[in-house]
Amino acid sequence: MQWPRVIQGGMGVGISNWRLARAVAQEGQLGVVSGTALDQLMTRRLQDGDPGGHMRRGLDRFPVRAIAEDIWKRYFIPGGKPARQAYVELPQHTLDSPRHLTELCVAANFVEVFLARDGHNGLVGINYLEKIQIPHLASLYGAMLAGVSVVLMGAGIPLKIPGALDLLAQHSPATYPLYVTGALPTDTYHVSFDPASIVPGPLAPLERPKFFAIISSDVLALTLQRKANGRVDGFIVEGPTAGGHNAPPRGKLQLSDKGEPVYGDRDRVDLDKLRALGLPFWLAGGYGSPEKLDEAMSLGAAGIQVGTAFALCAESGLRDDYRQQLIARVAAGTTEVFTDPLASPTGFPFKIAHVDGSLSDPEIVAARPRICDLGYLREPYRQADGSVGWRCPAEPANVYVAKGGALEDTVGRKCICNALVATAGHPQIRAGKYEERGVMTSGDDLPSARQFMPPGGGPYRAADVIAHLLAGVAS
Repeated sequence: MQWPRVIQGGMGVGISNWRLARAVAQEGQLGVVSGTALDQLMTRRLQDGDPGGHMRRGLDRFPVRAIAEDIWKRYFIPGGKPARQAYVELPQHTLDSPRHLTELCVAANFVEVFLARDGHNGLVGINYLEKIQIPHLASLYGAMLAGVSVVLMGAGIPLKIPGALDLLAQHSPATYPLYVTGALPTDTYHVSFDPASIVPGPLAPLERPKFFAIISSDVLALTLQRKANGRVDGFIVEGPTAGGHNAPPRGKLQLSDKGEPVYGDRDRVDLDKLRALGLPFWLAGGYGSPEKLDEAMSLGAAGIQVGTAFALCAESGLRDDYRQQLIARVAAGTTEVFTDPLASPTGFPFKIAHVDGSLSDPEIVAARPRICDLGYLREPYRQADGSVGWRCPAEPANVYVAKGGALEDTVGRKCICNALVATAGHPQIRAGKYEERGVMTSGDDLPSARQFMPPGGGPYRAADVIAHLLAGVAS
């Protein structure tokens, strides 16, 4: 594989959608779709009437016709649902997920990658969060059925993903260890998936995609290279200025006067040690400019990963009202990004850009009822009988405490799951009245998106970002 200079970030829920990944791949760089909550996105697109017929087009290429037709019949609404009608509520992923949810997960990942790859020969990857462990195997298999070129994963230590890719490429059963809070040394919890339960064989082997681990330390890179159960092909090095979830600072947490986590020398990756591993790496977090691309390459990187600039471009899945407001703020120099140490149920710092009408407004946060009905960021915990329970610090505080959670852990938490789906333009409606609000994450370099805009400001496309970044870079 010829390594790309630019990797497009796999952002949020549906922000890095198939349109964006396809546009980037067509320009010769690595387009990446976000693999988070694709089951929710596909079913909501179908309930919105499948604008453009793209979900139908993808489902028509899914290898099991009966599964595709079942999904279509369950969720498609001709012309789209009424505006104040709620979306169908899917079951939450558990160790005993219903068969339909597993089928839906495989098909949704297939469709997103298929659409991103359709009509060109460029590279398409898919990004997952290691913390969302239950759907991993079904999601990976669906993406691999569609021919995904690269799997990228962060927000955890994905030691067992390379081996899972090896097995799934052969359509073999695979397991993935589940981290359970409070587990005893004798406990064993894992997720199991058998491809033959979805797509009957015999089948020719699939191409095993490359695996890029998203890291924030050279120690983690070394651990992955030495201890992963299969081949690691490269690293994305994300610094604390990158958007989305950030790794917590090492050592005792200290907050700035603004209430943001303070990062220091211990949080910098030793690039000398990283280069010594002999694998390609890309730098991310504040590297979205031609000058920073040159700097990254001079440091031995294969290139850069860029998120924020692509999140605002025309092809991303960001809802139009948020996009327009942020572009106007960038042009006016009035952007605000806050690294919130409490917002995410995961406990990881989470960057939030100020957008009017979103969860960046404390009054809007306070007015939202505490509901956890998507559950992607829930924590699995050991119950007294050894079974696995699920809790989320963003759910009602009394419910969380009744499950053994600490009351103080509920303070300041936001329902990131519902908010991110709303940010992609599919907000849940509750009782015909309350509409979920979005939350926009962004890197600290949001103001630098101005460099990609036309004179006078305004919208831009993915091709504009790539052309600007690569101007003057030798092929």
